[in-house]
Amino acid sequence: MLKQSLYYKLSQKLSPQQIQLMKLIQLPTQAFEERLKQEIEENPALDSGKEEPETFEDSLADEYEDEGTEKIEAEDINIDEYLSDDEIPNYKTQANNYSADDEDKQIPYAAGTTFHQSLKNQINTVNINEEERIIAEFLVGSIDDSGYIRRDTLDLVDDLAFTQNVFTSEEKVIKILTTVVHRLDPIGVGARDLKECLMLQLKAKSSKKSRDLAIRILEESFDHFAKKHYKKLIEKFNISEEELKSANLEISKLNPKPGGSYAGNNKIAEQIVPDFSIKIIDDTLDLTLNSRNAPQLHVSREYNNMLKGYQESTEKSKSQKDAVLFIKQKLDAAKWFIDAIKQRQQTLLVTMNSIMHYQYDYFLTGDERKLKPMILKDIADEIKMDISTVSRVANSKYVSTPYGTKLIKVFFSESMKNADGEDVSTREIKKILETVIKEENKKKPLTDEKLSKLLKEKGYPIARRTVAKYREQLDIPVARLRKEI
Repeated sequence: MLKQSLYYKLSQKLSPQQIQLMKLIQLPTQAFEERLKQEIEENPALDSGKEEPETFEDSLADEYEDEGTEKIEAEDINIDEYLSDDEIPNYKTQANNYSADDEDKQIPYAAGTTFHQSLKNQINTVNINEEERIIAEFLVGSIDDSGYIRRDTLDLVDDLAFTQNVFTSEEKVIKILTTVVHRLDPIGVGARDLKECLMLQLKAKSSKKSRDLAIRILEESFDHFAKKHYKKLIEKFNISEEELKSANLEISKLNPKPGGSYAGNNKIAEQIVPDFSIKIIDDTLDLTLNSRNAPQLHVSREYNNMLKGYQESTEKSKSQKDAVLFIKQKLDAAKWFIDAIKQRQQTLLVTMNSIMHYQYDYFLTGDERKLKPMILKDIADEIKMDISTVSRVANSKYVSTPYGTKLIKVFFSESMKNADGEDVSTREIKKILETVIKEENKKKPLTDEKLSKLLKEKGYPIARRTVAKYREQLDIPVARLRKEI
């Protein structure tokens, strides 16, 4: 049986402007500048610069907001509202806390030969036929940024047939790899695994006792060496500890990533632009927002002149009316964008100011042990904003401090109880764990169980599995792999 009924449903719906604001808040400085450039290119009514523009009133849009499919005629638009210059918008009167050096937003990079191009140039000096040259260049193109070829030889043969129309065998590909590619500079490039990479570099060195022993160790007992089973190596090769130490020193001088050391690598290092700056002035903290997050925006003079022309004309043609409607849309979009930037700026400052005061002791001293336990909800409750807003600020923004540039989210951590029942930051425990491991005897590194006991003695009762978790988060290997001769 079919039945009809009415019911009320409460749902949250974000306006396009709210969505735009959330997206702007999430952007770091460089991405924000790109978004700003894009908006200025797409909206001719929006302009930037330091010249004194003809401003427009903040209250220009409330009564002109379009709703649904409501049709707005040119005659309904109050031109005076758009041309009002009674007051200067707030964003124009804000101080710019930056030096003239900050104006240079372009970063020069030296042009040079890329890693792969350098390898191809070297191939041109080798006396090989055309087919071998094609295979060699294809192999070079298969080398990753670390300098390795991580694909099966059969796959390379198939790709040569499909993409280069070169039908060859695995044996020939291996021959070109070993006789041509493996002789290119830097030595070790084109290796198929770490063992081969280290062996190529060792064999290129002049012969001596420690070098020859290192080659034997890698050829015959690579797994034992990788796992640092030094006693087994001493027994197997019937050598002294000093001889093993010399061989180990030879291997430690090698480059496990020959591609990464190339100065002309085509990868440009990512530049971090801090969104905030915290300085210590007279024993107090001073927070400033990067000026690049507070651009000067205004309405284009040309658009103001077009509106004035329409207002002063006695006869208004259809094309003029259409133009005014177009101008209104662009002006409204410009106002919404400027408002969103102002709200973004305010949100960033309020959030970072709260974080700075919450971690006041840390920012004054730089001692990570003074970091308080802090979660997103703590800041959200204090500034009375949503947790998602705080998360957007913390996850993508950096702050310049007297102790270096830090990602804001690193100041957030869970809490644990110490032996006195006080809440301490897990970052404090990690810092102490890192210090204990750094000071341990590397000939007999501490196991996770021993580390757990040491931390308990220091007043941090945490289990062995928790120690293992923190150690992994700190990217510290297990005790066996930390062992040194």
